Amino acid sequence: MQSEIRNMSIECDKVGGINLSQGVCDLPLTDVLRQGLNEALDAGYNHYTRYDGIDELRQQLANKTKHFNGFKVDPKTEICVSAGATGALYCACYALFQPGDEILMFEPYYGYHEHTFISLDLVPVYAKLTPPNWDYNLDELEQLVTEKTRAIMINTPSNPCGKVYSEKELDELADFAIKHDLIVLTDEIYEYITYDGRQHISPGSLDKIKDRTITISGYSKTFSITGWRIGYSIAPAQMNEWIGAANDLLYVCAPAPLQYAVAKAIEGLDDSFYDKMRYDYKHKRDMLCQTLKDVGLTPYVPQGAYYVLADVSCISGNNSKERAMWLLEKTGIGVVPGEAFYKNAEEGKKMVRFCFAKDADVIEQACQILLKNQNKWR
Repeated sequence: MQSEIRNMSIECDKVGGINLSQGVCDLPLTDVLRQGLNEALDAGYNHYTRYDGIDELRQQLANKTKHFNGFKVDPKTEICVSAGATGALYCACYALFQPGDEILMFEPYYGYHEHTFISLDLVPVYAKLTPPNWDYNLDELEQLVTEKTRAIMINTPSNPCGKVYSEKELDELADFAIKHDLIVLTDEIYEYITYDGRQHISPGSLDKIKDRTITISGYSKTFSITGWRIGYSIAPAQMNEWIGAANDLLYVCAPAPLQYAVAKAIEGLDDSFYDKMRYDYKHKRDMLCQTLKDVGLTPYVPQGAYYVLADVSCISGNNSKERAMWLLEKTGIGVVPGEAFYKNAEEGKKMVRFCFAKDADVIEQACQILLKNQNKWR
């Protein structure tokens, strides 16, 4: 079944609308990436690489992890470069779990996490995050654990709700994982995009669970190269060996010249690049959220990432898909139905997700359209 996220992009393209659905992140490519790619092509990086990535990229990832994420990693034995963060997660699950194993995940969730588990005959088990702060309930988690539970999935910052897990929350979840002997899977693809003074904390930086944490990340979002498919996992050496074998079997290797270009960008871009990115995204977040408030589509202001879940129950429709299609028809703005991020919860029926990984002019245009059309649902 096609992802609802991708499906709404297709529907938006049909009407030539403004696509605020799929997180395609169509921002300009930085010069250092373009130069790195040209260097790679000139140097002949056109063939298979090691199954776990070229030396230059693994070393730069190790440097970055120490500098930004706050823990040391061996580039030779604990990193595996894969076909995007999605590929890295798939390889980790393929290598570490057996059909029938249960994985705890929080809803609202990113659909590709769920699809990855289901495609491998793993069983996703859903725990609720409660807005507006998207809090979890530890008692609920305890009740969901069975003899088949093998792992817990943490997405921070989160897609779609923008939750950034605090140190206290991660410490509590770490104790929970230890108590039940669970592997901790993390998706940290939006790690550089946090707001209002919040800091991204990697679960792998917590000493007590470093030996059971699989860190998943990549550069699709940070460098606006979603089509390059450069992601990676960090895992203890033995687990990484199994993940690498799976990556070799499933993907052979990530694209060679693109690996090299990303390595050069990690090396060449200093903190000012990431600071500006956060500043620009915050400006777009604030612009969009204020407009949604003004027109009566109540936003849950995200703590990180570049999505906004909004309550659109005032729009005509029986569910979020009908409301999303109505909004597209009346305004030309494409959004994702909230039910794409929920299994059973009623909350999803009244929500849609807006993506603001666009040029500021595009977000401003979308805001003007919403303001102009608000009388259609108010």
